[in-house]
Amino acid sequence: MINLLLSLLVTALSILLVGEIISGIEVINFSNAIIAAIVLGIINITLKPLLFILTLPINILTLGFFSFFLNAFFFYFVSELVSGFSVNGFWAAIFGSIIVSLITSAFNSRS
Repeated sequence: MINLLLSLLVTALSILLVGEIISGIEVINFSNAIIAAIVLGIINITLKPLLFILTLPINILTLGFFSFFLNAFFFYFVSELVSGFSVNGFWAAIFGSIIVSLITSAFNSRS
């Protein structure tokens, strides 16, 4: 339970950091970042495995690069669901999802 809460906190902090670094991403406050992290986690648990299996042939043909587009799509989709968190543009979604993924992966590899 503690690991889940820490992972949620790291994801929320990384979303806040991305909002400060990338000009096309805006996060109003920390509570919006936590809500975005919760919604992103739910989407990653439910929809990501299904869409990854459905797009496996494209992912194989692109040597895994299509997964960047899936992550960017989920990142943008969360911004449509959560008020106070907005992603404006394709490249902002790509770079934002990459940075959030790198930060959360680094955290998860340490635990």
